[in-house]
Amino acid sequence: MSSRVPTIAEVAREAGVSRATVSRVMNGRSTVDPDLASRVREVAAGLNYSPSRVARGLSLGRTQTVGLLVPDLGNPMFQQVLRGANQAATRAGYRILVADSIEEPHREAELAIEARRRCDALILCSPRMPEDELAQVLASTHPVVLVNREPQGTGAPALSVDYAAGIRDLAEHLIGLGHERLLYLAGPASSASNAARVRSLDAVAAQYPHVCLTRADCGSMIDDGYRALDVVLGSGTTAVLAFNDLVAFGLLGKLNEAGVRVPEDLSVAGFDDIAFAKYATPSLTTMSVPQMDLGRHAWERLHQLLEGEPESPSLHLRPRLVARSSTGPAARRPGGLTTDGDRTPR
Repeated sequence: MSSRVPTIAEVAREAGVSRATVSRVMNGRSTVDPDLASRVREVAAGLNYSPSRVARGLSLGRTQTVGLLVPDLGNPMFQQVLRGANQAATRAGYRILVADSIEEPHREAELAIEARRRCDALILCSPRMPEDELAQVLASTHPVVLVNREPQGTGAPALSVDYAAGIRDLAEHLIGLGHERLLYLAGPASSASNAARVRSLDAVAAQYPHVCLTRADCGSMIDDGYRALDVVLGSGTTAVLAFNDLVAFGLLGKLNEAGVRVPEDLSVAGFDDIAFAKYATPSLTTMSVPQMDLGRHAWERLHQLLEGEPESPSLHLRPRLVARSSTGPAARRPGGLTTDGDRTPR
């Protein structure tokens, strides 16, 4: 059996067209007559011909690669965004090159610009950099799409989650369960979505004056939630809103070690609804974010820019409350919790 790879010249000869026509058809250009394009594709299939990715990139002046920059690839939320973008890009003949800033905002600009130099376009997911720096990066990396961040004064397409509405829905869910002492374990100070949550919770506190809603700096990782036990128990709260599911997982683990019952003694809620949330012990109440959809829509808007098509408007997605076993009615017994789960008078 011959292992020789068929060439574009053979396809052109068999189809009775020029190599340029074959190239246009295989690159998906719409300038070729549909009947002629169908004949070319039929001949190509019969010869088992597929265009060289390198040759195709050279003919189009592209690498057929798109960069995706995330603040922490260890976070399942960003893994799902990547998965959605990668599936959509693959169907269009593109590949995704991933860069991870490991939650170091000062590295993001350099990584974004370097990724754009190596790729045809860029997706910036939840960038932590300041607004002025972000504006400069957007101006020097076009075409670029933003995910989880609203551009200020730029024309970059953006896809965002309404974190303000989501955290409000979560807080009101807990208030509806009778909780009057809530604690928010805040995410990274440089996170725009964290800032949106804080503003929304301030509005909730103003709307419900009988509710004591406090905030503690925490972070975005499991270890951050695990280390927050003393802060949580010392706050006298009956319900915790974690920045994300990972923080909630860490807190749940430490509460279990300390003998604190969830939700009987303390309710815990997360944010994002990552795949493991429903398998936590107890299963985690959270706000569901359509993570793969974010990646898919980001690719669609980026592809429009690459193809010179009219841009779709920016997309804003609202999270959905998923109430599970980690939240319940507020404990009515007086006093606060100690590290062994016992109640003590206050």
